[in-house]
Amino acid sequence: MRAMYASRLAECRRGPVALVALLVLLSPAWAAEPPERTHDITVDDYLTVHLITDCAVSADGRQVAYTELRWADRDEPRATHLWVVGTHDPRPQRLTFEQTSHGSPQWSPDGEYLYFTTRRKRGDKKPPYDGSTQVWRMTTQPAQSTEPFPVTRVKGGVQAYQLSKDGRTLYYTRAGEEAELEWKELRKKYGDIKFGDGAVQYTELWKLDLQSWREEQVVAPQRVITEFRVAPDGSRIAMVTTPDDRLITKEGQSRMDVFDVSTKETATLPDQLWRADAPTPYGWLENPAWSSDGRYLAFTVSFDGYPTEIIVADWDQPAPRVRKLFRPEEVTVNGPLQWRFDSYTICFLGEQRARRRVCGLAVGDQPPTAVEVLTPGDVVVQRFDFSSDGKMLGLIRADTTMVGDVYCQPATKPTSTPQRLTNMNPQVDTWKLPQISLVTWQAPDGVEVEGILELPPDYAPDQGALPLVVELHGGPTDATLFYLRYWIYGRTLFAAKGYALLSPNYRGSTGYGDKFMTDLIGRENDIEVQDILAGVDAMIERGIADPQRLGVMGWSNGGFLVNCLITTTQRFKAASTGAGVLDQFVQWGLEDTPGHVINYMRGLPWERTEAYVKASPGYKLGDVTTPTLIHVGENDDRVPAAHSRALYRGLKEYTNVPTVLLVYPGAGHGLSISDHRKGKLDWDVAWFDRYLLGKKDKEPMAPPMSVEATPSPE
Repeated sequence: MRAMYASRLAECRRGPVALVALLVLLSPAWAAEPPERTHDITVDDYLTVHLITDCAVSADGRQVAYTELRWADRDEPRATHLWVVGTHDPRPQRLTFEQTSHGSPQWSPDGEYLYFTTRRKRGDKKPPYDGSTQVWRMTTQPAQSTEPFPVTRVKGGVQAYQLSKDGRTLYYTRAGEEAELEWKELRKKYGDIKFGDGAVQYTELWKLDLQSWREEQVVAPQRVITEFRVAPDGSRIAMVTTPDDRLITKEGQSRMDVFDVSTKETATLPDQLWRADAPTPYGWLENPAWSSDGRYLAFTVSFDGYPTEIIVADWDQPAPRVRKLFRPEEVTVNGPLQWRFDSYTICFLGEQRARRRVCGLAVGDQPPTAVEVLTPGDVVVQRFDFSSDGKMLGLIRADTTMVGDVYCQPATKPTSTPQRLTNMNPQVDTWKLPQISLVTWQAPDGVEVEGILELPPDYAPDQGALPLVVELHGGPTDATLFYLRYWIYGRTLFAAKGYALLSPNYRGSTGYGDKFMTDLIGRENDIEVQDILAGVDAMIERGIADPQRLGVMGWSNGGFLVNCLITTTQRFKAASTGAGVLDQFVQWGLEDTPGHVINYMRGLPWERTEAYVKASPGYKLGDVTTPTLIHVGENDDRVPAAHSRALYRGLKEYTNVPTVLLVYPGAGHGLSISDHRKGKLDWDVAWFDRYLLGKKDKEPMAPPMSVEATPSPE
């Protein structure tokens, strides 16, 4: 049956879009008896997984639009496509097929149109078909389906947009004038030289009347607008602004500006709460959201190493009052924010002990007694959205048996069983899934640490100890969550290959309380390393891990921790480190968000020199004996490739440790094309198979990347 639909889909893709929009699944794939789990998971299965990344519920709650991320050809990045599904008649319908990303879905109030952003290039030199990002719309009614209609035709493209509550006006931001640069004449005279900074292009906010099709500039604040939100009555516009478009200015120089439409004046909210009174001044302002009556404006302030806070401003008085919303410390706030219809309850994704749920906090003069949980249970919610009438909650939800699908439930009945609307990865229903569980252990200082343990599908305790790979999450202000996740950093695949995989939520992780998170400040390459090693000891004591076959892997902060562990202990027999920091001073000097380093080091390099050296694993490379595979993107701005090259030089030239360096051409901090991702998987499996299992008969296929290697000294 599915083969027939795949054939029909291929035919439709070659035909008019009007025919494409008629494609529907005749019945939910999960309605029938589930298939047997007979398939052994392979590396190739990774590229079959499609991820749902965003959702938007129509005003009447009868439809959910969502975006699906899927792989393209070998050397092309992934693209997101638009789908829609009914909440009363769940038959998913794909709307877009062009190999370009579609995002930011928003419904018209009557549910007739779905608005979104995308790029279309058809040889024109003028928008909308010049490859610039524009706002488009299309109907989701099969009988009326046509080509997507370009709503905007903005030179240079649209940066962000919002449809007004009545659907008559579209607000959008675009590039505006350039700021005046110093040394203008010399810069022009020597234009072939690359300078440390370039021209700053400010942002303008415009509106488009969708009846008269007249455009009008609303405000040009002589700053860069990174986010904006129009109040439901259109009277005020909240704007997160920065002096320029560098990330470094977001973390310490962002402001919340509020434009009054009637007076044409812009006021900046006082920032004492998130600057002078905060544990660090390097907070990021994000996620502005207005209550339905425009009385309250909520937004988040995020800090590397410290809990995210919700700030609420109200206009009960002539001057806005700004305060920090009470937040129980055991719940970590995750954006974006959304108000429940006709209420003063602000909702967010709350992390708690490896679960992520939709939570609500009432905004009032008194602190709320508890967080309201709208999606209870052992679930991980990735996105959510309310219908504008407040009756329906749509969400992307995952658990230990699936990677994520669209669900809906009545917004007023949080204890009701959510209805599953999609099955985007039916192949997963046949996979032999890893046994996923939560495990805890005690750190040396007595603090309880938790992690995710994955075991082979058919493993039983009487089979004895397994080779163990320790997988370390990034951030570190992040966590490994309790759900099925097949990704390139270890989860799912290694359990399928016969390994045990432990993912510790070490000190500094989210969802375990404020103190657990902030304990890491000033103690990197110390307290979290002890947390991880205590977890390894616990797995050995419980008979799960073989102490002679231990491996470790991670990316970003996880890569940094791999570097810390191999310079701390020689017990690991294999390591895979990706985009990992080797020297904290170099990281402060080169990364695009240096506030991260300043927060954890508790100061600048010349103020805390000893702390920078102590937290840098590079000064102990002479202690390394672990065979180490190194991955990095060629154009990584977050953790520049210099760290990985220095690690490779130290191991290859001076310590005689088996090592291979893989530099992924054109890649940034993450790997975005399928060849690179599959290459990483193949190399990791081959590396651990050789050094933990003793297999030497398999060599990974070399993807298009730079490989610098030294043979094993055997």
